[in-house]
Amino acid sequence: MAKLDRGTLVVVADGEKALFLRNLKGQRAPNFAVTDVEAQENPPSRAQSTDRPGRMKDGGPGQSSALEDTDWHTLAKDRFAKDLSSMLYAEAHKGTFDKLVLVASPQVLGVLRAEMHMEVTTRIVADIPKTLTNHTVHEIEKIVTAELGLF
Repeated sequence: MAKLDRGTLVVVADGEKALFLRNLKGQRAPNFAVTDVEAQENPPSRAQSTDRPGRMKDGGPGQSSALEDTDWHTLAKDRFAKDLSSMLYAEAHKGTFDKLVLVASPQVLGVLRAEMHMEVTTRIVADIPKTLTNHTVHEIEKIVTAELGLF
């Protein structure tokens, strides 16, 4: 069973926003407080792209095929997750937290796992593949404690 001790850092993230929460009490009656919020604007891919997809010449005369357009929106989400990984490393290196609970969308959680430094991964006590960034802090408390089996 994962522990949600006093001082545990709980990071709730998706590809555009990250909430940094600190548990102010023990695991029997957790009380999360927001310590920081990181966000980036990430408009849809169509708003970030300026041109039509490129074209490639085919073998026949006067023939060409369209190339797949870059998904700028997804690239920005991945970049945000990589930046979040760097932020967590910096905080771990400073000794800001001993225990970490990650709550992130499955895509972001995958990028975080791949990018995270060992100094951070050794402090992870649980990761929850859910998107909770638009929930209230009280709802996040309930969901996290239920997921950790702490009711």
